[in-house]
Amino acid sequence: MQHVKVPQDRIGVLIGEGGSTLREIESRAEVRLDVDSENGSVAIDSVGDPVLGMVAPDVVRAVGRGFAPEDAMALLDDDMMMFELIDIDRHTRNKNDMRRQKGRLIGENGRTRELMEELTGADVVIYGSTLGIIGQSEEVEAVRRAVEMILDGAPHGAVYSFLERKHNELTQGFNVRQNN
Repeated sequence: MQHVKVPQDRIGVLIGEGGSTLREIESRAEVRLDVDSENGSVAIDSVGDPVLGMVAPDVVRAVGRGFAPEDAMALLDDDMMMFELIDIDRHTRNKNDMRRQKGRLIGENGRTRELMEELTGADVVIYGSTLGIIGQSEEVEAVRRAVEMILDGAPHGAVYSFLERKHNELTQGFNVRQNN
């Protein structure tokens, strides 16, 4: 049995209307979830395929860190998908610095975060003091590198150029996001 902590304001999203999201995660990941809505603790007990059971904590963690349940459940559909969390707090000195860094990661009107998604094909969510990434390993790696560049103070132009190069490497010219 594993335990994952979910922020109070994300418990409702994890459970879903009438428990629908919770049931879907349980059925698709072959686990039993026990949510303590008082303290945000979620106990995860594997009841079926142990490999799916190992992915379930990441699905719960991803929902807890701001991902839509459908995006988080993509981790169950493709064993090449991965979830990574970057702690922005570790790269900041104080609250003002945190606000500034989050602003740089989001970009004007959300453009920087959007470009990270468009050019890599990964899903990117900034929630609280973390930045979450769901995607194939090379997509996640490209976003991680772009985030590190931004947190290290690189100009946005340099980061965008890096992302464009990565996009061309990853897609060899094809657009990875056909649904946009």
